[in-house]
Amino acid sequence: MEVTKESVIGEVLDYDIETAQFFFEIGMHCLGCPSSRGESIEMACMVHGTDPDELVKKINEYLASKK
Repeated sequence: MEVTKESVIGEVLDYDIETAQFFFEIGMHCLGCPSSRGESIEMACMVHGTDPDELVKKINEYLASKK
């Protein structure tokens, strides 16, 4: 899976639940909420005041390391 800023959080978590750690690190503790699972990474980062590019980079590096 290639994660982008447009990726939906729920789809990323469904692909690999261990990616939740990266959302928690930046203060996104609402991952169980239905509305947060339907948001794009970019939208959620905007709400939380964080850099979506940095989050996407961390998640993609993590997923690549598992191959």
